[in-house]
Amino acid sequence: MPPMTLPQLVPSRTCLQCDVCCRFPDPNSVLRPYFTEDEITRAMAEGVEGTVFPNHRGSQVLLVPDPLGDGYFCPAFDATTSTCRIYERRPLDCQLYPLALMWNQPHDQVLLGWDTKCPFMRGEIPGEIQRHAERVIALLDQPDLHGHVVAHPRLIGRFQEDVVVLARLPRLTESIAGQWGPTPLHRFTLEDIPRMTAALERSEWCHAQSLAAYAPAYHYMWNGLLAYWWMELQGTFCLFAQSPDGWFMPLPPIGTGPIDAPLSDAMELLYRWNGDSSVSRVENLPSQLAPELARLGYRVTPKEPDYLYRATDLAALAGDRYKSQRALCNRFEREQSCEVDAYQAGDLRDCRALLGGWSRQKQAEGLESFGAMLLADARSAHETIWSQAPDLRVTGKVVRVRGRLCAYTFGYWLTSTTFCVLLEVTDRTLSGLAQYLFRETCRTALAAGAEYINAMDDAGLPGLRRSKQAYHPAMLIPNFVAFPARES
Repeated sequence: MPPMTLPQLVPSRTCLQCDVCCRFPDPNSVLRPYFTEDEITRAMAEGVEGTVFPNHRGSQVLLVPDPLGDGYFCPAFDATTSTCRIYERRPLDCQLYPLALMWNQPHDQVLLGWDTKCPFMRGEIPGEIQRHAERVIALLDQPDLHGHVVAHPRLIGRFQEDVVVLARLPRLTESIAGQWGPTPLHRFTLEDIPRMTAALERSEWCHAQSLAAYAPAYHYMWNGLLAYWWMELQGTFCLFAQSPDGWFMPLPPIGTGPIDAPLSDAMELLYRWNGDSSVSRVENLPSQLAPELARLGYRVTPKEPDYLYRATDLAALAGDRYKSQRALCNRFEREQSCEVDAYQAGDLRDCRALLGGWSRQKQAEGLESFGAMLLADARSAHETIWSQAPDLRVTGKVVRVRGRLCAYTFGYWLTSTTFCVLLEVTDRTLSGLAQYLFRETCRTALAAGAEYINAMDDAGLPGLRRSKQAYHPAMLIPNFVAFPARES
């Protein structure tokens, strides 16, 4: 699509005095700007780093931390001048503001509204705003721009009570349904955590020996890199992820009844969105569902299992089989004077600095290409956990040596008896620190009632596999991927 410039309502002098736009309180804000493929190309030509776009075919931009605070900026924003570095080539999403495309509350109509978070909008008469909206509506009805929005549904936000509705857009609504299906497709946000949690609790798949993926935090932390969506199909909660390669289901439909009908509906949607691409699949299939999907004609293949340990074993590290880990813990305690505290929001910047140092240490040790890619992708996930841990029901610990934060870890309760270790980062120059932190995490979980510790999978990395195997798991939780057997 060629560049298009929408009429600008807010005077530049007002924008330059504002502290709302281009600034965000958390890294996964649903309001961060969305760029289409052409807009990404133009932004990169203006000097915006390509790494801030997780999907070059179209994605919300990855935000960058505010070096002077705890918030985040659009990477095209120049905080010293309060200006946009690509203003003349900014995306349609930014050009629309302070108008906003959004769904109504029942999610069956696309609306155009004005956002009262913009200070200018509170100070101007509605008549001028309405005339501006009518000009924008006329442009949205043009075939190129209309098709542009239909192809990129992330340009349409969720209902916001502080956005005043100016008009319904029935033609756009009809086109969206024709392209993406009549069932409402919702972005997966923090507001949806209770909904997914309730669905998991009703299902039969969340138990002490379940995969770590059966928890909202496991998926939400990657919302910066992958666009997660959900919909209800035949009484089940269906989670979808949009990757650069296409759409897939990171979990099977979550419900209490038979899975065949909702899964069939979900697969039909994946075919509509992906065409005949082999990316259509269901990830994190538990062992009890694998035979059922094989019977339904899916090609079921194993992937890396989760490592499950007995909490008492890891808290004590007793016996010859834990001799090495116990010796490293003892060495760390002998050589270092440390403090272990619960993670607080004020630790964010120190954690960020530690992650940067840890990443450089890992790279200096010689990472394979896949490991290096995982390391680069992880930064946005860590930012999400640091800033939103309480909302995600995630708890953290930090370790300080002589006042310096040198380790952190985060985890969540999968059930009342299984604690999952989600993240762990330590200064690799301090011998025994990693083993000490892991043991302290397991001791805390044991004291709170944990029978098991789930350390997730090894991502296929040989070094990580050796490390996890060295702690002698009580079992490896089987994990499968299911691909539909369908003729192209």
